[in-house]
Parts: sequence; structure tokens; C-alpha cells
Amino acid sequence: MKKALPLLLSMLKADVAELLNNLFHVELLLENGGIVLWLILFASILMWTLIMERYIFLYWLHPKQGKEIIGKWIQRQDRRSWYAKQIRRGLIVEQTMKLEQHLLLIKTLIVALPMLGLLGTVDGMIQTFDVMAVHGTGNARGMAGGISIALITTMGGLLTSLSGLYFSTQLEQRVARQGDKVADALRWD
Repeated sequence: MKKALPLLLSMLKADVAELLNNLFHVELLLENGGIVLWLILFASILMWTLIMERYIFLYWLHPKQGKEIIGKWIQRQDRRSWYAKQIRRGLIVEQTMKLEQHLLLIKTLIVALPMLGLLGTVDGMIQTFDVMAVHGTGNARGMAGGISIALITTMGGLLTSLSGLYFSTQLEQRVARQGDKVADALRWD
């Protein structure tokens, strides 16, 4: 036990050092990407927070709510009248609204992220042309900085958008299945 503790501590120190090194690289990337890359980071954090919230809702909260709604419907004496059908329709719409909450915002962020990357591309190219206007084409280092900003922001916007696209599509399919499942369980006699 005493021999394992120093080995564990040395491994932990190595992991912390690697993490700090990676964070330093991320900080450099964000610094090189300019303000637009910070906007992309903020939008992607918001998108992923909403995606994770939807998964938590679908797997932990919605099953309980669905059972409650089905229980309320089963306890009703009247399930045949026009009023009962309207109540059923209202329950289904209410459940669908809860299921689809934030999906439109997630899709909007997925569409907006590549546009933010394009904005960064334009910003980087403007910086490149400014360097060319002042120093001519002889300042390759100055031109490379603007091109770097253009490429980093384009990559950031596309990468974050594509990563969210898969999960957004999967969420939409899961929401549709869950909504249909509740609607099918609310049968009228």
C-alpha cells in the first residue's frame, strides 16, 4: 500500500500536467481565433447544455410524467364523449410541447454555428488584406495570422455544428417515438 501511493501520486501529477498543457493549447487556439471563436465556443456550450438537458428529460423525467398522464386518463370514467376526446388531445399536445422544448433552439444553433465560422473567415481575410495593404505581399507572417484566424473559426463553426447535428436528429426521432407512445396509450373507448 505504501509503495502504491507514490506511484499513484506520480501518475496523478503527470495527468494534471498533461491537462494543463492541453488547456494551454486550447487557450492559444481561442486567442488566435479572435472574438468570433469565443462566440462559437459560447454558442456550442449553450447547444450542448440544451442537448444534455433534453437527454436527461427524455430518460429520467419524461417516463414519470408519461405514466402520470396515462394514469389520469385511465382513471377517467368518460373516455368516449367529445369532451373526453378534447381532453385527450390537450394531454397529448401538452406532452408534445414538453418533449419538443428547446429542440428549435438546438436546431437554430446548429445552423448558426457554421455562419459564425464564416463570419470569422471574413474577419480573418479582412485582416489579411489590411496587412497586404500596409506592408504589401512581402509580410508573409502578417498574412498568415489573418489566414489562421479565417481557418480556425471556419473549422470551429463546422466542427461544433456537425457534432450537434447527429444528436439533434437522434433527439427529434426519440421525441417523436415518445410522443406517439403516450398518444397510443391514451385510448378512447
